[in-house]
Amino acid sequence: MALSGIQIFKMMPKKNCGECGVPTCLAFAMNLAAGKAELAQCPYVSEDAKEKLASASAPPIRTVVIGTGDAAVKVGGETVLYRHEKTFNNPTAFGCLILASESDESISAKLKAFGELRYERVGLTLKSEIVAVKDAGDAAKFAQVAKKASDAGAAVVLISGSVDAFKAALAEIGKNRPLIYAATEANVDVLAELAKEFDCPLAIMADKVGDLAKMSVKLTEKGLKDIVLATNDRTIAGQLRDQVMIRRLALENLYRPLGFPTIVFPCEMADNITSEAIVAGTFVAKYAGIEILSDIKGELLFPLLLQRLNIYTDPQRPMTTDQGIYPINNPDSNSPVLITSNFSLTYFIVSGEIESSRIPSWLLVLNTDGLSVLTAWAAGKFVGDVIGPFVKKCGIEDKTQLRKLVIPGAAAIISGDLEEELPNWEIAIGPREGAHIPAFLRQNFAS
Repeated sequence: MALSGIQIFKMMPKKNCGECGVPTCLAFAMNLAAGKAELAQCPYVSEDAKEKLASASAPPIRTVVIGTGDAAVKVGGETVLYRHEKTFNNPTAFGCLILASESDESISAKLKAFGELRYERVGLTLKSEIVAVKDAGDAAKFAQVAKKASDAGAAVVLISGSVDAFKAALAEIGKNRPLIYAATEANVDVLAELAKEFDCPLAIMADKVGDLAKMSVKLTEKGLKDIVLATNDRTIAGQLRDQVMIRRLALENLYRPLGFPTIVFPCEMADNITSEAIVAGTFVAKYAGIEILSDIKGELLFPLLLQRLNIYTDPQRPMTTDQGIYPINNPDSNSPVLITSNFSLTYFIVSGEIESSRIPSWLLVLNTDGLSVLTAWAAGKFVGDVIGPFVKKCGIEDKTQLRKLVIPGAAAIISGDLEEELPNWEIAIGPREGAHIPAFLRQNFAS
């Protein structure tokens, strides 16, 4: 039975240090009881309390790892129903479906797309993570294709109704922790033993959410904890109902039998690949842990990856870049110095435009707590008496003799204050828009 916030508070260190992210131990205990915090956030909790609170403080939805090493994918681990309450933790993992009966050319093309369709966005690499291999009645071919997918760097989902096919595939890639899909009431005991033998996560499938709960209780009693849930409904409305029901019961009622991530198959819910992507977008928001697509096409995958990035970015913490000096285009002591804020989008726009100008430059990134230039200026974080000391202390004066600092045109108002703070520097006002940076640099600093 879940502990109340007061019961948990009695086992807290009562330091009220705030290092957990909230000001008091009582507030932290209440968050633990509500599933909105993890016990590891408290650095002073005793070992005895950890042991007693381990079950009560575990995330309402268990984190399940599929794959190993660089291919490992975490799903689940969620603590809130709505992202604005805190944040969603482990992004929906996208995968493509390969039928073991497909031609070698088709299989190779899908695995090639899996490896190549990767996108750099605000310092992150966006990509699909999973390949689902479906048995077509030939256990040897099933195992062969599964090995190809695993060798391509994918976390693998094995889909079959044959225990022999699973055994053949697990003999090849069992050490890489594929997800076994899927146990039903008819074969749950056999597949549970197989999952335990190879230490692999197991998906369970049923027509109704209540039947999934019964099966998960049976599996946890056998000692199997890495479970993924799936329902048979292939209509959008029905699957959406099931996803929301599972999430609500797990989080709001702390109902442990449904406290596991889910898998959804948009590839079986649409008659064309464009509609399939729309279906997939629905379940990124609510609330699939894994989604399997029939194929990976860049023009459809990229929007899904951006949607996932937006939904799984912490809404309470801006994406930031580290404060420091960034050399672009191999600058030297005669290269100009530009400065911007550490809001990631601002940094990547500015650095990209400088790079495209081909003018060697130094870019200073000032910590503005993730605010853009104009917002940081309004908040007093991108002003002369902040920038001046930063320029003096960051080490840029040891790297350049030009002593010319280019500030964003949107912050032109701070130029006078900066001239007072940096009397040995010439302050130049750059363009207001990032797109105009290349022309500005070529006009003023081309040799």
